Amino acid sequence: MSERAVAGAVDADLRALDDPLTQASFTTFSQAQGGAREATSQFRVSGMYCAACAGLIETALQGVDGVLEARVHSATALALVRWDPLRTRASALVEAVRRAGYGAVPDAAASARAQREAEQRKALWRLFVAGFCMMQVMMYATPAYVSEPGDITPDMLRLLQWASWLLSLPVLLFSAGPFFSGAWNSLRHGRLGMDVPVSLGIAVTFIASSGATFDPGGIFGHEVYFDSLTMFVFFLLGGRWLELRARHKVALSLEAGTARLPDSVERVRADGGVELVAIARLAAGDRVRVAAGQAFPADGVLLEGRSLADEALLTGESEPVAKQPGDELVAGSLNLRAPVLMQVLRLGEDTRQAGIVALMRSALTQRPRLVQQAERFAGPFLWAVLALAAGAAAVWSMIDPSRALWVAVSVLIVTCPCALSLAAPSALLAATGALARRGVLLQRIEALEGLAGIDMVVFDKTGTLTRDRLELGDTLVLGAGGDAAALLGRAASLAELSTHPASRALVGAAGDAARGPAWHEVEEVPGQGLEAAAADGTRWRLGRRAWVDAKLADSTDVPEGALCFGPVGDAQAAFVLREQLRDDALATIAALRAEGIQLALLSGDAPARAAALAQRLGITEVQGGATPADKLAAVAAWQAQGRRVAMVGDGLNDAPVLARADVSFAFAHGSAVARGGADVVLLGERLGDVLLARRQGRRTLRVIRQNLAWAALYNAACVPLALVGWLPPWAAGIGMASSSLLVVLNALRVAQLAPAPGQG
Repeated sequence: MSERAVAGAVDADLRALDDPLTQASFTTFSQAQGGAREATSQFRVSGMYCAACAGLIETALQGVDGVLEARVHSATALALVRWDPLRTRASALVEAVRRAGYGAVPDAAASARAQREAEQRKALWRLFVAGFCMMQVMMYATPAYVSEPGDITPDMLRLLQWASWLLSLPVLLFSAGPFFSGAWNSLRHGRLGMDVPVSLGIAVTFIASSGATFDPGGIFGHEVYFDSLTMFVFFLLGGRWLELRARHKVALSLEAGTARLPDSVERVRADGGVELVAIARLAAGDRVRVAAGQAFPADGVLLEGRSLADEALLTGESEPVAKQPGDELVAGSLNLRAPVLMQVLRLGEDTRQAGIVALMRSALTQRPRLVQQAERFAGPFLWAVLALAAGAAAVWSMIDPSRALWVAVSVLIVTCPCALSLAAPSALLAATGALARRGVLLQRIEALEGLAGIDMVVFDKTGTLTRDRLELGDTLVLGAGGDAAALLGRAASLAELSTHPASRALVGAAGDAARGPAWHEVEEVPGQGLEAAAADGTRWRLGRRAWVDAKLADSTDVPEGALCFGPVGDAQAAFVLREQLRDDALATIAALRAEGIQLALLSGDAPARAAALAQRLGITEVQGGATPADKLAAVAAWQAQGRRVAMVGDGLNDAPVLARADVSFAFAHGSAVARGGADVVLLGERLGDVLLARRQGRRTLRVIRQNLAWAALYNAACVPLALVGWLPPWAAGIGMASSSLLVVLNALRVAQLAPAPGQG
């Protein structure tokens, strides 16, 4: 194919990005203030090898007329661009990235996955070539290190050096390519990235070693360091390979949910017939049959059938969730047991699954304060490194000119800030990915730092500590000689005929014991309860105490909210219902208290009910009947006392206090406003994820500090050794590369979460 044909194919590929149907897979459109239309596109970037690359790409994108905002995250290779469709095009954004010396493709699963696979293959080949050549070069260099003077003839030594030079060429020209391209991109944009000192060290080492090989009596002396060069490149590529794998693992987890959606579904027509249609042709209100083993194509509600749903990719729930008519279904979850009929409620970008993916993508394009501080420090540090290397060369040229070059190379290599630039991003990436797999999504990666400092957790009550369901607390036998279990079973047999939450609680408490007579003439009276006739014609009631038995209207023996049961005017049992705690609420509260966390409950519910729930959980600081303003004032007061407050809520009235708290948690099933203002969104039903997130934040911050301390200690110890000539280039290369590897491996430790409360 001619160059012109290739260029034409590339141009056609770019023009295809401007097709509205193509853009739908990686671009969303919204109305900005003033009514203007804005587009937000997501791209996968290739060719990034350091944190400085993110700044270069951001500068290139911001230079395009019409770009409103550009965020690039080096650890995840994601670019999020907000742009004006009237002033620019998606193809212009990709073209700007390519002109900057990098690659970019839309973040649609197929093309992004193909690019990642190609990038991973090339990185693996670079690592393999560097490793293979390094082993051979070290084999040729070993005799010179271990032999006594005179054991090796000069001709044989020269032959070994020539062989080492030949094997170093693939390492220089192929394996070290990313370092040279990164350095060139930095310099031509007027910036100084960490690839600059790396490239200088590699180039100077190769040139000087080549000079010593070709002319042992020349200005470069007779010492060669091809083994140092190949070892340095291999270890540095090893660290970057680990970072690349971690980045791709997060990308795969994001794509796993969308990959589950079926291409076509069986839609039930109004006449009862079934037609096979593409998922893109579904609309809200459609009824769809979902076979066992198939993914639910949209958010909806179950109409017919009972099954189990695997929601692990969306909520982190390891156990399948039972589904029955009326239950919510989530797009992307798997139908495991039996065919069911569902009704579509939300499609495409409106689904919960799409929202989860959007949250993760947005979070992974952010650069937290720790990363920004490291990047700001890296620039001056690099200038200091170059100045230090030049100064060392100048001083040694007066002390021992034959060693001046090698000292400068050692300084360049040993001070390469790779470990410094990897210290925070690698740990934050590993921690965010681990939490996401658990069903804990960070809307702001900076929340990890805030989580580490939490010393107080404030809970909302309804929907947060409790479920939206009731449970049986106590059974009171009112008639003489009555049997509590038998009365509960008989009441539950009547309650089965109602869908009221109180009736559902009785049925759940009775279980298989829900037995009674065949009820006739069943009537549900709104606000009162159920009335039915037994086989003997006796009228029975289940409901409010005064409605069942007028004598109990002012009774102090039967709580006002209890459900009474018995013939009309003769209540035989009272069932005291209470709000159902989340399964792990008690274990979570106990674990938080054991870690020294102060606990509080703020609820808009009646003070008596809030106090009763707090007593069950052992929370001493409680405020019931609290308005949003009251909650806000309480949190502000605690913060004024020096407390670092985390707020956990789910309702619309929690939104102001969630925004005020130092770190905020919201459940995904709660109010959209609450989710939008929260730092952390909990996809599952586990309250223990609050504690899990705090532990992960503390652990991540500890690992980052360890990484930064190691990088500083390493430089503090090795730079003086290099300056005084006690650290040869080969040792500097091993030390620098090992330092980067250690930082990445240490960061990967946070990819494994500790057990949550109640899980061991």
